[in-house]
Amino acid sequence: MLGLTRKKILRGVALLSSRSLKPYNVYSSAILRGNNTFNYSMMNYSTESTKEAEIVTDSEVTKEEENHFTLENNEKASGQTKAHTFQAETRQILDIVANSLYTDREVFIRELISNASDAMEKVRYLFGSGDVNVFEPERPVEIRISTDEDKNTITFQDFGIGMNADELVANLGTIANSGSKKWVADMQQNTNASDNVDNIIGQFGVGFYSSLMVANKVEVYSRSAILLDDEPPKGYYWTTTGDGSYELSEAENCVRGTKIVIHLKDNAKEFSQVNTIESIIKKYSNFVGCPIYLNNDKVNTIDAIWARTSSEVTDAEHLNFYQYIANAYDTPPFRLHFQTDAPISINALFYFPERHLEKLGMGRLDAGVSLYSRKILIQSKSTAILPDWCRFVKGVVDCEDIPLNISRENMQDSALIARLKNVLTKRIIKFLNEQGKKNPDEYNRWFLEFGQFLKEGICTDFVNKNDIAKLLRYDSSLEQEDPDSPPSYSLDDYISRMPPQQKAIYFLSAPSRKFAMESPYFETFKDKGIEVMFLYQSIDDFVMKNLDTYQNRKLISIESTEASDHLHKEANADDSNTDKDNKDEAKTSEHDQ
Repeated sequence: MLGLTRKKILRGVALLSSRSLKPYNVYSSAILRGNNTFNYSMMNYSTESTKEAEIVTDSEVTKEEENHFTLENNEKASGQTKAHTFQAETRQILDIVANSLYTDREVFIRELISNASDAMEKVRYLFGSGDVNVFEPERPVEIRISTDEDKNTITFQDFGIGMNADELVANLGTIANSGSKKWVADMQQNTNASDNVDNIIGQFGVGFYSSLMVANKVEVYSRSAILLDDEPPKGYYWTTTGDGSYELSEAENCVRGTKIVIHLKDNAKEFSQVNTIESIIKKYSNFVGCPIYLNNDKVNTIDAIWARTSSEVTDAEHLNFYQYIANAYDTPPFRLHFQTDAPISINALFYFPERHLEKLGMGRLDAGVSLYSRKILIQSKSTAILPDWCRFVKGVVDCEDIPLNISRENMQDSALIARLKNVLTKRIIKFLNEQGKKNPDEYNRWFLEFGQFLKEGICTDFVNKNDIAKLLRYDSSLEQEDPDSPPSYSLDDYISRMPPQQKAIYFLSAPSRKFAMESPYFETFKDKGIEVMFLYQSIDDFVMKNLDTYQNRKLISIESTEASDHLHKEANADDSNTDKDNKDEAKTSEHDQ
């Protein structure tokens, strides 16, 4: 086996490009495999014969070959430069976008990565459709970012669909003109449009201008991916200082795609530091659909497994993902992975941890579920999509068509969000109830650790409290097979064992089972053979008061006078039933005689 130099790879590409190529997949590295397949980063091609192409295995790819698309600064403007001026209204909007629209300046990185991801999805579509010839097909579908502290710059480069001169004017020279949104609309007219259309992020056409929050100059080099009449497309240079005008000219040495060079302001030097950029990428854009390289090191190493079907994700992937998003080291006993189309299309992945620190006085837990839209972070640890008592749940919710404001930092349509919150909450409650029946021992151990959150839910979530009550587990006056086992009886279990004349659920609050069994209040119930639920935590009294009834049965403390009244009524009802039964038997006996 021989390693491939860049020239050999490109020679192989040229050889294969002269034959009939058929796109068949979208994932690999810059190598040739086997006798019939040419693979390069994120784009694979097959042909019937590639005997003239050299072959190399993954282990033989050298560092030079892995980074042969490292950012180079060979581009330069050429030819005549044309100056363009934004209209007065547009200049005002530009000022708002640059200074007032976004809460945090760091989101410009999210916006530019999202734009680059959209460009990649578009070029993937071109490869898959076969409608046009693609320029420089060997280019990897990936995002390259580089920082330079000495020059105080940060550079973004994608090898996506790129832009010609007219598209640069339309997409960058016009604010609030979303090229991605228009592209999606055009593709939806095509019955052969692929799933790549659903992965497009852009909506509003303002994300690019977020760079002006931190830049005193922005330079863009772009070259279209579309070959017209087999003529290589021209490269172009676009630049602005954010003063209301921009310049456009042709450019030399441009590769397919778009390169954006941000010249940072003096008060934004932190964005030229690699550690700062890495943390922001991982915060907002870690799960975009293509690799992101920062100064040649891959940043996004965790896959967006919530976007795949549950059967496709392994236990190891789940554990790795959970420990990443939760910043934890335990193994969650339960996980819930589901998709739904109502009230809006969502993908959700929830984990139920093994332990928590709130009980140790380490402070109140933050919300554990983050909101994404098309794999881009919208709200970290969102408090809007689950009630506060669900803060122990870790995971993600991805809503493709959730209504967002123009900065994509907050959600709109509060009524729709409320319905979304209700759907997710009920799904979690249903799932835990199912686990309590399917895996009772494991659920009871989990409840011993997290039951306080469910009890809090009964006291604060009046809409769902009756459903949450199904999840409660308590000890009982029934004899225990294992005294060390956690409380295992649900309220439904108690009701299933109630005699017909009993109309109430009786409970006793006590520090422990020993104290409960020795309570003088329990003696009467013990003598009558009436089961009593034992509650060992102080919050349980509040739970019972807030719940009040369950399945049309009153919850009554045996320490209350109400318990005595109910016992008396039930005893009278029992005596009446006994007398009635005796009379019926007597009548039956007389009739037989």
